[in-house]
Amino acid sequence: MRLDRFLLYSFNDEIMDTLSALTAKVCKSIDLTIEEAESAATYLADESVDVGDKKDFLVALSVKRESVAEVAAFARIYRKLSLDTGLEKYAESAIDVVGTGGTGCQGYNISSVSAMIVAAAGTRVLKHGNRAITSKCGSADFLSQIGLPLTSDKAILQKASEELNFCFFFAPAFHPAFKYIMPVRKQLAEEGKRSIFNILGPLINPAKPKKQLLGVFSNSWVKPLADALTELGMVRGLSVNSYSGDMRADELTTCGVNRVAGIGELSSINTEWTAQDFGLKESNWDEIRGGTAEDNLKLLEEMMLGKGPQGLSDTICLNAGAAFWIANDVKDIRSGIAKARSVLCGGALSAWLKHISECNL
Repeated sequence: MRLDRFLLYSFNDEIMDTLSALTAKVCKSIDLTIEEAESAATYLADESVDVGDKKDFLVALSVKRESVAEVAAFARIYRKLSLDTGLEKYAESAIDVVGTGGTGCQGYNISSVSAMIVAAAGTRVLKHGNRAITSKCGSADFLSQIGLPLTSDKAILQKASEELNFCFFFAPAFHPAFKYIMPVRKQLAEEGKRSIFNILGPLINPAKPKKQLLGVFSNSWVKPLADALTELGMVRGLSVNSYSGDMRADELTTCGVNRVAGIGELSSINTEWTAQDFGLKESNWDEIRGGTAEDNLKLLEEMMLGKGPQGLSDTICLNAGAAFWIANDVKDIRSGIAKARSVLCGGALSAWLKHISECNL
C-alpha cells in the first residue's frame, strides 16, 4: 500500500512543506497542528498536487480519525476559498438547517422543509446544500422543484433573502476550489471509502450564519462536529443524529433515539432525546422515507392539508421546532413544534410557496 512509504519520513521543516510529509505524520497517528491542517486543506485544493498524493493523505487522515481542530481548520480554509455571497450582513440573525447526508436511509427532505417552515414564519434562513448523493432527492433537487434557482448571482440571492427570508447556496456554485478535489473524492467513493469531505459540507456555508441545526450521518460524530462549529464561532446551535438498530438519520426524528450536542451558547447540552420527550408519538422509519423531487413535493402538499404520514409531519415539526428554539423565536422546543405545525398546516407555508413564483427569481 502506498501509505507505507510515508512512515519513512522524518519531520524536518523542509519535508513538512509537502502534502506527503503531512501524510507521514498522520500515518503515525499524530494529529496535525492547526497550521498544518490548513496547509493540507490548501494542498488538496491545489491543481498541481498529484491526485494520488491527495488520496493517500485523505485515507490516512480517515484511518487516524480527524480531530476537532483538523475539521475546524479545513472548514476555515474552504470558507475563505468560497465565493462571496453578499449576504454575510445577515449572518448574526440567520440560521441554517442542514445535514451531512450519507446515512443511506433514503429519507425525505426533512431539513429543507423544516427550513422552509422557519422562513415562512419570518426567520431568515441561509441554507447550504447540494444535489442527491445517497438519496433520491437532495436539497438542491427539491428546492429547484419548488421554483428556487440554483445560482450564485448576488442580486437574485439578495432578492430571495428579502422576499422569502430564504436563500439557498448551491454548493458547487460557491466552492470553485472543489473542482480540484472532486477527482480524488470520486476515487474514494468508488472504493467505498469516506473522507473528511463527507462531513465538511454543512460547516462551510459561504454566508457563515451564526445559528445552525446540523444533522450528522453518525452519532459518533455529533459531539465532534458540534465542537468544531463552536471553534468556528457558531453562536448557537444543535448537532444531531437519530438512530435505532441499524437505521440512521442526519436529523431529529420521531423514529429512534436522538443523539444531541449543543453548539456555542448551547454547548452544555450533551444528551439523548426521544419523540415522547416532546409529546410526540414514536413512528416507523418507513414513514419518513422520501422519493423523487416530484414525489416529495406531492407529500408536502398532502401534509399541508393535514394528511400524509403522521410520523413524517411530526418529524418535520420537531426539526422546525428545534430550529425556532435555536433562533430564539420560542421559549422551548415544544412551543416550536406547535408553531411549526401551525405554519405547515395553517396556510402560511402554502402562501410562502406561492410567493416564490410571484418573486420572479
